Amino acid sequence: MSLYTALNIGVQGLRANSNALSGISNNIANINTVGYKRTRTDFSALVSSQTQNVLNAGGGVSAEGRRQISQQGLVQAASSTTDLAITGNGFFAVTEQPNRAGSAPNLLYTRAGAFAPDENGDLRNAAGYFLQGWQAESDGSFITNSTDTSALSTVNVSSISGVASASSSISLNGNLQSSQEISASAATYDGTVSATNMASGAITPDFERSMQIFDSLGGVRNLKIAFLKDATAANTWNVEVYASPASDVVSGSGLVDGQLATGTVVFNADGTINVANSTIPASLEILASDSGTPAAGEVRWDAGAGIAAQTLTLDIDGTNGVGGLTQFDAASGFNSVAVDGSAFGNLVGVNIDRDGFVLANFTNGVTRKIYKLPIATFANANGLIAADGGAYKETNQSGALSLREAGKLSGSISSQALEGSNVDLAEEFADMISVQRAYSASSKIITTADEMLDELIRIKR
Repeated sequence: MSLYTALNIGVQGLRANSNALSGISNNIANINTVGYKRTRTDFSALVSSQTQNVLNAGGGVSAEGRRQISQQGLVQAASSTTDLAITGNGFFAVTEQPNRAGSAPNLLYTRAGAFAPDENGDLRNAAGYFLQGWQAESDGSFITNSTDTSALSTVNVSSISGVASASSSISLNGNLQSSQEISASAATYDGTVSATNMASGAITPDFERSMQIFDSLGGVRNLKIAFLKDATAANTWNVEVYASPASDVVSGSGLVDGQLATGTVVFNADGTINVANSTIPASLEILASDSGTPAAGEVRWDAGAGIAAQTLTLDIDGTNGVGGLTQFDAASGFNSVAVDGSAFGNLVGVNIDRDGFVLANFTNGVTRKIYKLPIATFANANGLIAADGGAYKETNQSGALSLREAGKLSGSISSQALEGSNVDLAEEFADMISVQRAYSASSKIITTADEMLDELIRIKR
């Protein structure tokens, strides 16, 4: 029986080492496959339970392959902004077919991040899998859920229209000359009367500056801010903010000649602004074109413009005493006028940041977050089962899926980068030589046992 056992052990050795060679061959073949995870062969000794004789207890060997899924591959630079790599644990969530939010997709998981838009603009990797993400809500927020896969949809980068961004803030940094002579017309100044205000041109300002803002349709609107040193109150300047041309707006009573606001700016004796005693509004409210006749003190866009309401914060006091308006004995002038917003711009491309946000970039300089990519994590990533194209499926051994935000208890995302395979070619060749020798040795077991059996048969003769 021991000779037949030896034959069986030899066969087991041949089978185990040939299986190991198959795994090694697959590793070597995929050394350049993006995101490929090598297979390691673990050999296990088999023991026969039919005998207590140690010499006859051997049952041979078995070989079991284990994918080193959790082992990081080398992250290398790539050319496309949609080439992605994960550093750390986790996977991209993908599907075999395009998916829209609201239905629970049949998810697969991959580290192969060579994504590119297909003919429909859906991001798809080289294996044909569609990248999934959380789509931005209408207000720009994201609804993320670690377990609700129905919130995911295929990332699409072609159905993005151009955008315009309405201005919402004006920040002024400059100086008004403290030694400015008081003009003769300052004594009769009245901002609410066309004959005695700056907006109408009846009174020449001591200092005036034009500003461009953007409306809700991306149109450019010109505003002016004018200053006239007050004739009676020290360190006080009269201020008017008005549209140019005045026909761009319709004003209620108390505002004339295209005025958006009137008031005063008061300074302290040390040249800093006295916000508490200044009366110029901190924000400029402009009603929508279709809002009807404005009430007293209100202003709306002209009906022919057809644009939405707009609120402009007017920052003249800077931050923590830095910036804003000052009054020193130097020439009047503005160092800067910062206005946000932008004209209409077309999509020029997308990129992905390390937090997983898919950013749409437009020709007007606007950047918008359109998707957020989740990182799929598992308690035991090595328990996943392999599918075609470098993807994996969830199993009982892997644990339950958890969709996490990039960088939060999961890996981070690198754009214009790809994760290479984690195959070490030198190690694979060394293992191949070892397996080859073991295979040859196992075949020698069979040859030797055969010769011994032949000797046994010849004894009878």
